[in-house]
Amino acid sequence: MKGGVYGLLKAKYLVDQGSMKNWRFIVFLILISIIMIANSHNYEQKIFRISALETEVKELRSQFVDRRSELMELKMESTISKKMEEREIFPSPVPPKKIRVVKEDEKGFFKKLWQ
Repeated sequence: MKGGVYGLLKAKYLVDQGSMKNWRFIVFLILISIIMIANSHNYEQKIFRISALETEVKELRSQFVDRRSELMELKMESTISKKMEEREIFPSPVPPKKIRVVKEDEKGFFKKLWQ
């Protein structure tokens, strides 16, 4: 540094003959700092969005669990029988029987021929 501290304070490096290199570097630093600031703002917005989505997921999960428990309660036989009693439909005293249909094997050509 030729001028020392006095030249630095007067910013002679910005107005001397080789100052175009200095201006380019300063503009480069300004652009980099603007990009970094924009990047940090974008990052913070994403963080806020992620936290909002996480809380929404927690709320939806709790609603899902509530609805599932309500559905399980509604599917119970006692609940269904109470609702049907209001309409005067009562459960049958005779338990249901299983009906089995036995399918006969199809006879081949030679088995039909020998009968």
